Amino acid sequence: MVFLAEVAEISIKTNLQQFVLVLSISLTVATFSRIFSWLRQIPYTLLLVIVGLGLAFIDVRLVNLSPELILEIFLPPLLFEAAWNIRWRELQKQWLPVTLFALVGVAIAIFGIGFALSQWTNLPLATALLAGAALSATDPVSVVALFRELGASKKLTVVMEGESLFNDGVAVVAFLLLVGIPLGTQSLSTSATVATFLTFVGVGVGLGCLIGYGISFLTQRFDIPLVEQSITLVAAYGTYLLTEELGGSGVIAVVTVGIILGNFGSNIGMNPRTRLVVSEFWEFLAFFVNSIVFLLIGDQVNFASLGNSLDLIFVAIASVLVTRAISVFGLGWISNRFGSSDKLTLSEQVVLWWGGLRGSVSIAVALSVPVVLGDRQEIINIIFGVVLFTLLVQGLTTQFVLEKLNLIGDQPLRQEYSELLARRVALRRVLDYLSQLDIAPDVDEEFYNYERDLVKGELRSVDEKIEKLKNQHPPLRQLDMQQLRDTLLDIEADTYAEFIRIGRLNKDLSPLLQEVLVKSTEREIKG
Repeated sequence: MVFLAEVAEISIKTNLQQFVLVLSISLTVATFSRIFSWLRQIPYTLLLVIVGLGLAFIDVRLVNLSPELILEIFLPPLLFEAAWNIRWRELQKQWLPVTLFALVGVAIAIFGIGFALSQWTNLPLATALLAGAALSATDPVSVVALFRELGASKKLTVVMEGESLFNDGVAVVAFLLLVGIPLGTQSLSTSATVATFLTFVGVGVGLGCLIGYGISFLTQRFDIPLVEQSITLVAAYGTYLLTEELGGSGVIAVVTVGIILGNFGSNIGMNPRTRLVVSEFWEFLAFFVNSIVFLLIGDQVNFASLGNSLDLIFVAIASVLVTRAISVFGLGWISNRFGSSDKLTLSEQVVLWWGGLRGSVSIAVALSVPVVLGDRQEIINIIFGVVLFTLLVQGLTTQFVLEKLNLIGDQPLRQEYSELLARRVALRRVLDYLSQLDIAPDVDEEFYNYERDLVKGELRSVDEKIEKLKNQHPPLRQLDMQQLRDTLLDIEADTYAEFIRIGRLNKDLSPLLQEVLVKSTEREIKG
């Protein structure tokens, strides 16, 4: 017993040392990427992959990367953070392309990649379909971060991120349905596959809604930021584990919970300060997890093994690019034909095609292939090869594509203008506070006047910058109206939440102003 205890203690110490080493390298890369200007041109997550490849090349292995580590420890917080931050209003506007890409696009990728590998290589069809399922999940973390940094359109960001959120779940479910075919434990039956798929998705969505709305109404009854923050963390992991245990898709359940809590629960059950605390917590956690995952992806590459499967990797890369093009351009045309007026332009479709990277989810499902499968190593080699190509070739050239297609637009300007508006509101509130403040006897009046004049000077400076930008760029005036309308809707939602907390309402009311403002906008457009 003493020996076992000593072994366990050594194992814990070794794991802790490995964890600290991985974290230290990740933070060093993050620091250097901000210090050296030439490194800022490369997305942070791609820098981590490159560093990981360098470590793998000199055969330095930081830690063993198991599929359970990604799926059960890393994947839930990454999914929850993305779902928490995506705005339901924006997602509704793009529901058709997101749905088509996440459902039909996954099917096109699975069968397109699978048939290409079975026809042009020696892989059996069942094994090739497994590889197709693993590669059907897009993981554009670095691309979305690049969109935000460069100020790409909100529509492009929402479609890319929304597709990734939902197709991860669909891809994992498809993989679980197909994995038994090459093992001989199940056959490819269309009716049985559809029924099983609907069960996976139905259980995931059902449990996600139940937990999401349950937590939303629970947090109305108290206001303790740290507790509410902890509840969201438990919700992310607990939902995933419970749903997987009950035979559903944990990925889809976590996404559902994240969307509900981020768009509904945080409005009716959290005050603005708590929402900010929770958002900052998840932003840190996503940075933390991404730092580890992308570093370990590069570090786990086996160059010798990849070299033996170059023919498989080349066929897989070509089929990934072709099937992605069919999905984006074909389904994009259908979306534009039958969807809303906010259509995807050809330039935006090109970016969606080129920015469809593969990453941690593909690696995780590939490593989860049973060891008894004879072609397991070939599948792993294919996935690692394609992931490295998409990250290092497509990921590093996405900024060039955005610039050439002129899709960066005026978003940086709009961001600067939004920041000035926020500064003006903040300074006005400070000035209001000072004007209503009774000067205490121990406060020097001259010092008080100095502080007040200082704030007034800053406010004048901000006002001048705002007016200058509006005169130079008249379309920015529309941003004033949009922010006013968003503020009105937020005030209405916060009022309903307050009434629920004090017991004057027992359910959340639908926003009345939203319908009124939409009708007003329609009248303005017609006028």
